[in-house]
Amino acid sequence: MLLQLLFVLIAIIIGARLGGIGLGVLGGLGLAILTFVFGLEPTSPPIDVMLMIVAVIAAASCMQAAGGLDLMVKWAEKLLRKNPSKITLLSPLVTYIFTFIAGTGHVAYSVLPVIAEVATETKIRPERPLGIAVIASQQAITASPISAATVALLSMLSGHNISLMDILMISVPCTLIGVLVGAFCSLHVGKELAEDPEYLRRVANEEFTSDKYRAKGVENHHAALLSVIIFIAATIGIVLFGSMTELRPWFSLPDGSLRQMQMAHIIEILMLSAAALILLVTRTDGIKAVQGSVFSAGMQAVVAIFGIAWMGDTFIGGNMAELKGSIEHIVTEMPWLFGLALFVMSILLFSQAATIRAMLPLGIALGISPYMLIALFPAVNGYFFIPNYPTVVAAINFDRTGTTHIGKYVLNHSFMMPGLVATGVSVALGLLMIQLF
Repeated sequence: MLLQLLFVLIAIIIGARLGGIGLGVLGGLGLAILTFVFGLEPTSPPIDVMLMIVAVIAAASCMQAAGGLDLMVKWAEKLLRKNPSKITLLSPLVTYIFTFIAGTGHVAYSVLPVIAEVATETKIRPERPLGIAVIASQQAITASPISAATVALLSMLSGHNISLMDILMISVPCTLIGVLVGAFCSLHVGKELAEDPEYLRRVANEEFTSDKYRAKGVENHHAALLSVIIFIAATIGIVLFGSMTELRPWFSLPDGSLRQMQMAHIIEILMLSAAALILLVTRTDGIKAVQGSVFSAGMQAVVAIFGIAWMGDTFIGGNMAELKGSIEHIVTEMPWLFGLALFVMSILLFSQAATIRAMLPLGIALGISPYMLIALFPAVNGYFFIPNYPTVVAAINFDRTGTTHIGKYVLNHSFMMPGLVATGVSVALGLLMIQLF
């Protein structure tokens, strides 16, 4: 088992270094070794989770192609420029809402340069709003009803009488409060911009440009607005079907019994329908949808879940008896330790959804309460720990003052404090909520 685990970890580490679809295809290679070398029987691939994510990606990509994301960025820019002194508190709320609506943290790319620009103009250290804004875009993944991670969690807990509303009632308030606490802790990070040595050095050496950034304009405001309305309406529909089971249709089976429609199918149908309506109503070219950043990032996530989750499922399934025997007692006594395992695995996998898909079967097999697993859900937001995730790198590059940085010792970077605070507070509040309510 230890030798198998070694190959699994090597596949994860090399795949993460390759980037893109590297994580997923290395997972496939690891699965081949587990199957053909060690003789483990492959489990079923996570088809339902992948198809739900593809449907959400299709709708979000069509909204982006219709100009919906650009319109949302313009709204955010107006808000931030009207309230520049509050940017450290407002910017994480903006990226949180963006991610919550779209289901992917990659939508934050568009608003990060606006945050950096407004902070610089106001002489506020850009590191403060940028650091927590990136963390907020990650935390919102575990609160969004249509994110790949939430979809994966719902599909795996649906057999335990857990609804989408059960997840959202815990994850939304906990992550939102965690982000706000992280924002308040960020208000006094580092020296003031006018006193920062790196900023002063760049100004003295004429490395700092005064060019102002403006968000991309919206070509067709009407079409963009319609795409946002359609996408949000589909998201609301998913929440309603997920929280009120009586709304889901029933179907008669050949044997005379009845079966209720699965949430996986509802998500897929609503999101594909939203994508179709956006293209038809706004007359957007479908080819344009697959050329945007949302489609590219989303499909990378699908491939990652395909390979890594299938490899993880196979390893855990083939060694369930040994794993339960070695850690069941410890996890039963201190189930919060499973949250630490989720955090560490997310650092390696760089994906909340892949972490949930790989680790949750073990948590369920260990007998951890479904509500405990929901409370620990925000712990999968640990990929800020090593500062090489795309949104982290983008935030560093957008800060022309140099205050947002990777430290001398790598781990002492601009995202560590807000990330640890937001994640820690979110998990702690979740654990408190399930004890009280």
